[in-house]
Amino acid sequence: MKELLTPTFLMAQKQLEDVAKLINLEEDILERLKFPRKSLLVSMPVRMDNGHVKTFMGYRVQHDLAMGPSKGGIRYSPEVDLGEVAALAMWMTWKCALMNLPFGGAKGGICCNPEEMSEGELERLTRRYTTEILPMIGPERDIPAPDMYTNEKTMAWIMDTYSNYYGYAIPGVVTGKPIGLGGSLGRIEATGRGVAFSTMYILEKMGMPSSGLDVVVQGFGNVGSVAAKRLFEQGHNIIAISDVHGGIYNKNGINIDKLINYYKETGTIKDFEASDNIINEELLELGCDILIPCAIGNVITRDNAPKLNCKIISEGANGPVTPEADDILKDKGIIIIPSILANSGGVTVSYFEWVQDIQRLFWSEDEVINKLNILLTKTLDEVYGLSQDRHVDLRTAAMMIGVGRVAEAKRLRGLYP
Repeated sequence: MKELLTPTFLMAQKQLEDVAKLINLEEDILERLKFPRKSLLVSMPVRMDNGHVKTFMGYRVQHDLAMGPSKGGIRYSPEVDLGEVAALAMWMTWKCALMNLPFGGAKGGICCNPEEMSEGELERLTRRYTTEILPMIGPERDIPAPDMYTNEKTMAWIMDTYSNYYGYAIPGVVTGKPIGLGGSLGRIEATGRGVAFSTMYILEKMGMPSSGLDVVVQGFGNVGSVAAKRLFEQGHNIIAISDVHGGIYNKNGINIDKLINYYKETGTIKDFEASDNIINEELLELGCDILIPCAIGNVITRDNAPKLNCKIISEGANGPVTPEADDILKDKGIIIIPSILANSGGVTVSYFEWVQDIQRLFWSEDEVINKLNILLTKTLDEVYGLSQDRHVDLRTAAMMIGVGRVAEAKRLRGLYP
């Protein structure tokens, strides 16, 4: 139990407990939602390229199964632990319920440093991890997807390992796969597209300009780069952006199309033309209209929250704002679009991919984007409407809806045995 009770997990629990009071959640149901349904800890000996064997620790957590099979990404990071994975699984439960997807929340991870590993080492690690968690996953049980430092190739290895065990191709075991293996068009850009879409929606509701605003993006991975590109295309000024190596700043705006090409050529955004190099701490505190943290969790804390100088925070990462920082930012009048809403485009299009795999019938990219926009608009309308009716912030409104739907499923199904 002690391994579970990390600061990140306690943060997720506190958010649940706070919203439980607002929706008058029964104590018995709250008790069932405070902890994950299943947690698996595995050790994985892997032969490295130098011939030596190294053991890695891996995790897979299923938070809740009341609304369907569980769904959630797999991340590779030196910071991965059971508490972080359990917190992310809990947030995924609320996210799926908020979007009305027939899933519960799950998450997985391996404690490793992928930047120091070869492709062969990563493949052997992935296949061993898949073998260890194989009893937990499956198209009707638990469907993994990419997350931090995992990608289409990782999902292909998982699908192949799982399919070889059963003796035939089972594409529905994971989402975020290559198109040639049953992946969905529009999946790669879905999370970043959803962040940009949610941000534009809130700008309209707040009566702010639909273009020409100053935007700061922390993180230039799949989510941050796509969100930046979409907002750049809408006419906003991306004045600063960062990756794992540091950030760049140009008060007149950065050409994101050129930056993407530069990143592909160099592997970094540092020293990009007509921009100054800055560190991530400076980036978060820059004066701007919109701040989009798309890197890791817990980057906005009680220490730096008072220094933030933005009007809107759109959470591209999971849990980038701590509860203590939340209170400070609300007092400053900063609007926060919570991660369970802002970055829900990824799991939504993952759901579309799962449906297409089961049906063996695939959609065009326009169909995928249109369906995503419809679901996002419906959910944004619900969250914004409830926030206005109950005079609560967007995070609280989103949590009230998500937790409320899971709680209702618990009531309807009862407690077994």
